[in-house]
Amino acid sequence: MEVKKSCAWGIGKESGVGLLIAGPCSAETPEQVLSSCRGAVENGAHILRAGIWKPRTRPGSFQGYGREALPWLKEAGKELGRPIAVEVANAKHVEEALEAGVDILWIGARSTANPFTVQEIADALKGVDVPVLIKNPVNPDIELWQGAVERIYRAGIHRIALIFRGFSVYNPGIYRNAPMWHIPIEFRRRHPEFEILCDPSHIGGKRELLLPIAQKAIDLEFDGFMIETHCCPEEALSDAPQQVTAGGLGDLLQRLVRRKATSVDPDFLANVEALRYDIDRLDQDLIEHLAKRMEVAEEIGRYKKHGGVTILQQERWSGVFRERMKMALAAGLSEEFVREFMQVVHNEAIRRQMQVMNEKQD
Repeated sequence: MEVKKSCAWGIGKESGVGLLIAGPCSAETPEQVLSSCRGAVENGAHILRAGIWKPRTRPGSFQGYGREALPWLKEAGKELGRPIAVEVANAKHVEEALEAGVDILWIGARSTANPFTVQEIADALKGVDVPVLIKNPVNPDIELWQGAVERIYRAGIHRIALIFRGFSVYNPGIYRNAPMWHIPIEFRRRHPEFEILCDPSHIGGKRELLLPIAQKAIDLEFDGFMIETHCCPEEALSDAPQQVTAGGLGDLLQRLVRRKATSVDPDFLANVEALRYDIDRLDQDLIEHLAKRMEVAEEIGRYKKHGGVTILQQERWSGVFRERMKMALAAGLSEEFVREFMQVVHNEAIRRQMQVMNEKQD
């Protein structure tokens, strides 16, 4: 896919934080939309956003004013000289948004998770030249995200960018949505042609978490942000805890530390190159040791097959896990990293032993 990056839209290229989309979570009144958007523009917003149709978890929640609110955002964009963006979740939304003159559409996380919904939106976009932003699906499935992009691209939409807003999981910790950063990083590895914006509002769920999340996004070279900005967050009809005032938005942007992608300093380059050589060598050793570990696991599998013993020995695995965790923590490794690493290694060992169990006898 030859995708045009968002800088091809002619906005965001000069900003130290990249493309900035800001505005209220929901369009509540014409005055609230204009006031919120004016504050966003005063603090550098390139694109104005507001929720027109709000997909809420519970039926009694505020679900937006729908088509009635489109002129409010359109008028704000016209007065402030900024393009506007809204979320669409079906073909009717697409039709009404385009009819109202919306400049940019985005597909929300709940919609991205449903291929039928994405296809309906893609079919409604055929023959239209409009930029589309695609949020990651609510569940941590990179293939669903990529599939949504492919469906929109095949509809003839080639101005596409992604929005990372975290994932809904059973225990997200301090966050509203777990920031599994490795997933957007992997997406970029597969498709460096896509720009990826960060939505710290939905990742954090609390305004006090926006700064550390945004800083991490900057350090991971994300291409910009979508941040919910409201003139009176405490009175917001939806997602009040995660919205910031205009002053809060400005303070957040000012406090971000912008680092260079690289350096031309010869000492820096020499030192980093030497350390990268060490990493390459250690990675080679690590892979060789992992391969040997799997060979041993396969040999154990053969003994289990010969003795009629089940593959999973839960008591043994629990003991191994506890001991490895102690060793790793003593070595300064994070518990989360070790937990995930050991689980992946164990799953691969089980897969290898299953292959041995299923081998046909000669």
